[in-house]
Amino acid sequence: MNTLINLQSKFELFSELWSPKVIAEMNDYQFKLVKVKGHFTWHEHRDTDEVFIVIEGSMGIEFKDRTVKLNDGEMIVIEKGVQHKPFASEECKVLVVEPRGVVNTGDAGGSLTAENDVWI
Repeated sequence: MNTLINLQSKFELFSELWSPKVIAEMNDYQFKLVKVKGHFTWHEHRDTDEVFIVIEGSMGIEFKDRTVKLNDGEMIVIEKGVQHKPFASEECKVLVVEPRGVVNTGDAGGSLTAENDVWI
């Protein structure tokens, strides 16, 4: 708390894709940096909304009925219980905001499930 956090410096500390890293907490919410490229898995978070804020690059999020594209400085709030599938053709740097303990693949599991609560 009360410590300056430089997002670009934090992004330089890791290279893994689809592996969120916690940089701060506010109440029960975590701010996580993640690098994305390629396609993620279809999943949902039954108990919470999830926020994606694109810091650098562009990405898309597929929903069952549409696809939303996000660029630098854009964000989206995905409501709890809504199935979605993030993707990016080139590496994209994203800030995710969600409650502590949320698993990146929701209930879907699989090889893209990242270790939770990894701080950088």
